[in-house]
Amino acid sequence: MAADLQGKTVIITGGARGLGAEAGRVAVEAGARVVLTDVLEEEGRAHAEKLGADARFIRHDVTSEEGWREVVDHAVATFGRVDGLVNNAGISGGSHPLEQQSVQDFRRVIDINLIGVFIGMRTVIPVMKENGSGSIVNLSSAAGLMGLALTSGYGAAKWGVRGLTKVGAVELGTAGIRVNSVHPGMIYTPMTAHVGIAPGAGNYPHTPMARVGEPAEIAEAVAFLLSDAASYITGAELAVDGGWTTGPTVQQLTGR
Repeated sequence: MAADLQGKTVIITGGARGLGAEAGRVAVEAGARVVLTDVLEEEGRAHAEKLGADARFIRHDVTSEEGWREVVDHAVATFGRVDGLVNNAGISGGSHPLEQQSVQDFRRVIDINLIGVFIGMRTVIPVMKENGSGSIVNLSSAAGLMGLALTSGYGAAKWGVRGLTKVGAVELGTAGIRVNSVHPGMIYTPMTAHVGIAPGAGNYPHTPMARVGEPAEIAEAVAFLLSDAASYITGAELAVDGGWTTGPTVQQLTGR
């Protein structure tokens, strides 16, 4: 059953392509009005135009406090309120052993993937409190549920997002604001295509389902958490990973 987001206004960061763009599409189809943000201005504007009158785009650096204020003010001025926030913007930071990861790159990943989420939550909370309700969905990762080699900056940030989500959930529950994290596994997007994965059954033996995920599968989970169907869910960690973080597959254990 598709989520119902009729009458809700949702801000989605990293909304120009990949998971964010798909989350925007699903949200609009579910009845929401969306404000997409990204540093990829040309792609973001094109996607918002494609989604129609219920979508807007604003260029946005998630590490900027002023930028976040502009986004939230724009959403309120355009659509009257903010009901949902999807903190999706992020970068991979590359694949390096911990001792070869530069401090500069580590800080950049933390700044975008974790501090950007913190600033976004901090900025939107007062507006949601005025409404008496709200839903914040933070995109963490399978790397935020387990130790994943060669992801020191990315993994640290995604574990941080997981923890920040828990803090938000316990602090904001009585204000009617729910905070949950989604943990995608290997999903076929522009950010992951370079590792040589391909969509389709049997193409990724590292998960029990033996395939990579599709952006729509993450977007539907996000829409559910934004919707009133998830009204008693907060502080949850929703792994959408084909079972990857559950444990090793039979093939991995037996070599067959």
